[in-house]
Amino acid sequence: MQTWVAPGRVNIIGEHTDYSDGYVLPIALPLVVRCAAEATSDGFAQVSSRQRPGAPVRAALTELAAQRDRLPDWARYPLGVVAEFVRRGLPIAGVELMLDGAVPIGAGLSSSAALSCSVAIALRDLFAPKLSDRELIDMARAAENDYAGAPTGVLDQSAAILCTAGHALFLDVRRFAGAETGSAYQQIPFDLARFGLELLVIDTGQPHRLVDGGYAERRAQCEAAAAALGVPALRDADPAAVERIGDPVLRRRARHVVGENRRVLAVVEKLRAGADPREIGPLLTATHDSLRDDFEVSTPALDTAVATALAAGAHGARMVGGGFGGSAIALTDRERTATVASSIREAFARNGFEEPRTFVVVPSAGAHRID
Repeated sequence: MQTWVAPGRVNIIGEHTDYSDGYVLPIALPLVVRCAAEATSDGFAQVSSRQRPGAPVRAALTELAAQRDRLPDWARYPLGVVAEFVRRGLPIAGVELMLDGAVPIGAGLSSSAALSCSVAIALRDLFAPKLSDRELIDMARAAENDYAGAPTGVLDQSAAILCTAGHALFLDVRRFAGAETGSAYQQIPFDLARFGLELLVIDTGQPHRLVDGGYAERRAQCEAAAAALGVPALRDADPAAVERIGDPVLRRRARHVVGENRRVLAVVEKLRAGADPREIGPLLTATHDSLRDDFEVSTPALDTAVATALAAGAHGARMVGGGFGGSAIALTDRERTATVASSIREAFARNGFEEPRTFVVVPSAGAHRID
């Protein structure tokens, strides 16, 4: 068997903008999902996972779509990717997949996209080497949307496939949906070590699930807000017009997306110009405030992590991912990182929250084969 890996991601800024044709700026994490894969000729797809003890899950290629609802939830992600390859008529005669994941599940770090993309890149190399990155991303996203029931945009899969070490990925989602992918994304240098900085991830231990209703509800509300404004997507909305939306909930949702797109562009401009990344800290914190107040996807644990990080000296902090649990990030001076992490653990203990997991991350490589 050969082995491929795909990383989790953390979004520096640009939360809940991808499904409104907006802008995002993720980095790939050093934490990956490993997929060992081997082509077979028996007409079946078989998948096992080190994190899911028990017998492998096995299904006929011709029956993957029909068997979806009878499969374990976790197996729908990898087998959904296989099903998407089959649906598109790509030449798969059979495949065996063995998975091992180091991306925390439910932490808002895109463990599901890492899983799906590790399988997708393995299948491409084994069966369809001429597929473009753009096609691969679309297939992984379709598998998550249609087979696993997770209504994601393309942020997570794009980060898993396209990110490069030492850089953040600036992705214009609308342009990426078109034909010219080369002009739709750019690699933005993100060298925190050069400035004596670190990016601390705080996993609150409160898992979120994109297949639950909150994420899909927010997406539907954004679409309704765009319709109320008469624009194709909230990317096109004028801030002044947003404030005239009659429904207060839709107004808040639109205000977040419009403001978040502007914050992404401001961060990219600063990083492109070689500014000290400390300058982006207030924009990260502003994103958290918007996600908490206008988008209403934060939690008491996430708010505590952010407030404590800032009080302990972080230059900026915010929740990341879809929300309703998961993780936060804090931009810290290297010599302050341990103090910030310790302060958060103490605050969680005082508030009766589960002890958080904290770790430093650096911009890492996207999906690739390792042997």
